[in-house]
Amino acid sequence: MTIRKATQHDSPFLATFILMAMGDIVYRFIGGEDQEQAQKFMEHFTSGTNNQYSYENCWVAETDGEIIAAACVYDGARLQVLREPVIRFLKDHFGNEVTMEDETEPGEYYIDSLGVRADQQGRGTGTRMLQFLIEEFVSGKHETLGLLVDEDNPGAERLYLKLGFVDIGRKIFGGKQMKHLQIKP
Repeated sequence: MTIRKATQHDSPFLATFILMAMGDIVYRFIGGEDQEQAQKFMEHFTSGTNNQYSYENCWVAETDGEIIAAACVYDGARLQVLREPVIRFLKDHFGNEVTMEDETEPGEYYIDSLGVRADQQGRGTGTRMLQFLIEEFVSGKHETLGLLVDEDNPGAERLYLKLGFVDIGRKIFGGKQMKHLQIKP
């Protein structure tokens, strides 16, 4: 498995993996449960620049030339700037004035989403992707890395804690209570 920075060409795959990680939150954004519409919405942003879902903020894992996982990571201090195009697009194209809680904050690079192809789940792909991100951001750039985990997902939480993340508090995101975890240099 190789992990590399995403390119604009990877956008359809990025959109799929981000949607997988987001679950039903995206349907709340677009005001309906149309999978094709959700994919087009996300591809608009993964192929663009200067937004939180842009390929510029993503990494992909490949095996045998196929993308099997993707992660979206950005500077928490830039959340409002990166989110603004998403909010504007939702209002202009869907008539939705969405209010989102701040899932990150200045002082951390935020793992917004991490998705692994279904046939690769349970094979250590997600763990290797997280280890890579820890090496890249925490060890390499001496940055704090953060993420949110649903309180109803103890398996994911165990993995994050095993990799060195620590629980620093709670946040509400998408109407759900989430645990805010970080790993520091």
